[in-house]
Amino acid sequence: MKKLYKILKTAIWCVIGVFIGTSIYQCYNYYTHPGLYALTSAPWYLGIQIAGIFTTIIVVILFLVIWFIKKRIK
Repeated sequence: MKKLYKILKTAIWCVIGVFIGTSIYQCYNYYTHPGLYALTSAPWYLGIQIAGIFTTIIVVILFLVIWFIKKRIK
């Protein structure tokens, strides 16, 4: 159980890291190519917001699984 707990903690940090990395890349891409984003009706940061919502949902689910595992270890 403790091994699974450590794997889930690592998964949480991986999910957060991927979100931060893709968000930084998307900001960089917007500032280097603003003309591409001017053609769409949605704001350029909408993808970051959607990814943030999915990241939050995944992290909350993983925290709930960790909470159940901690409860079971005791």
